[in-house]
Amino acid sequence: MGDHHLPQGPFDIPEVPDFIPRRLKPWLFIFFVLIVQFSGGVYLAAASDMIGTTALMQEDILMAGYASIIGLAINFAVMFRIKFRFSTRIQLLVCCIVLLAANIICATTDSVPILVVTCFIAGWFRMQATFACNSTIQLWLTPVRDMAIFFCYVYIIVDSVIQLSGIATIYTAFHLQWEYMHWIMAGLLILEIVMVLWLVRPMRSPMYIPLLGIDWIGSILWAGFMMCFTFVCVYGSYFDWWEANEIRCATLLGLACAAVNLWRARFLHHPYISLQVFKNRNVIRATLIYLVFFTLMATEHVFEHTYAATILGFDETNLIDLNWYVFAGIIAGCAFTYFTFALRKWRYKTMTLIAFTLAGLYLSYFYFFIDYGVEKEALFIPLFIRGAASVIISIVFLTSIVQSGLSFMVFPQALTVNGFTGAVMGATLGPAIVGEMLHHITSRNFSQIISEFTDTATGISAMFPGELAGIAGTHALVVSMKEIYGILLIICIISVTLIAVSYGGVRPWAIFPKWRTIRRIIRREAAADTVRA
Repeated sequence: MGDHHLPQGPFDIPEVPDFIPRRLKPWLFIFFVLIVQFSGGVYLAAASDMIGTTALMQEDILMAGYASIIGLAINFAVMFRIKFRFSTRIQLLVCCIVLLAANIICATTDSVPILVVTCFIAGWFRMQATFACNSTIQLWLTPVRDMAIFFCYVYIIVDSVIQLSGIATIYTAFHLQWEYMHWIMAGLLILEIVMVLWLVRPMRSPMYIPLLGIDWIGSILWAGFMMCFTFVCVYGSYFDWWEANEIRCATLLGLACAAVNLWRARFLHHPYISLQVFKNRNVIRATLIYLVFFTLMATEHVFEHTYAATILGFDETNLIDLNWYVFAGIIAGCAFTYFTFALRKWRYKTMTLIAFTLAGLYLSYFYFFIDYGVEKEALFIPLFIRGAASVIISIVFLTSIVQSGLSFMVFPQALTVNGFTGAVMGATLGPAIVGEMLHHITSRNFSQIISEFTDTATGISAMFPGELAGIAGTHALVVSMKEIYGILLIICIISVTLIAVSYGGVRPWAIFPKWRTIRRIIRREAAADTVRA
């Protein structure tokens, strides 16, 4: 694909016929992106409905959902090679067909292995279709190729769709059935296929680059490591962690996959993920920040649904309406990051400090105000803050990967690591840790409450009434949540202090190279691989 930014005229997309006005061409690709982003396999918001109509467990659905994210992350390392091998038209058609098949399979199967593999494949092709569209309109978004600006657009699309798809799924299941969400998206994918056939011309890349030198074995092994890691985090509590053979086997297999890949990276000319990535300061810093930040935010996955449903008594529609609050926070966070970080070039340290401060406000709100009679509207502030904080930290540290100093051939590999640590580990490791904390602290608090009743009432120790047991359990849950919010708040305050006293004068200057430069680099490497072969 040629450079679309022409000095002598406005932005244009040659693949789209001229009977489509130039101003509408980029919006056509944004429409394509939205359809693709809504089609990622299972819809986690429909987990309770799927459990009720299939033989699946909550953990099975979560595993399938995270498999889609793993497929997405694995694609980063090869997405540029695919882009320069196939035209935009071919990429979109193939990806839409695969996503169409994935939606049909996810709506009809109750086999966990089939569901997980299907979602993994769907995630891979969803990422490729998204990249094909976004790279086409990149110069429309930022003619100077400033990735801080570009990533604000990316996250306002991706994170917003996560919230909106949950809302659409719940209301579809409420009025119809959860399967209808898949059928609706299948219809939209067919619409996109027709529009691509009609409105996107089959223009071949100016420089044909074959798919040589790609470490496909390494991609399978890294995917295996990520799947094993996710399996341990998702199913750990269900299987009682390493007391079960399933968790022990998954741990050993994951470690073996990682060890083999690191060993192979020592002598392979083009490993799927180079050792340079793991030695890079920006990648290491981003990984550590993600682990701390998303562990602080893990209460989103562990507490919020339980608190709103069990303590406040919200039904499914009231629960999903809370997504609108998060959605508003995402929009505000992207806008704030755009005007401060992308345009005014605020420092990485400043933006990180703001994100962690917002995380502290989120935790403080729940710590001080969590109660039995909170109105739904009162949750707007913490959920709005959470949405803003998460999107700020994601944009900032994804931009830092571009500015990491890695060569362009290694840079996409760093995106794979960033995708796994930020999206997969952030969504699984933190909730696993906080979930275990909640289990042990709730058991301890429940025992203490029962002991208090035993000391003040006769005969309750022998037969504790069910009604009082329910009240005690609810009270123990609220007290335990407040206690964990307090612990996380202390960690957040320590993190904010460390960030505040540390030195960080670096400002964003993440300029993406020109497409013809990227093609030249990839072509040179492919030619060298051909000679070696």
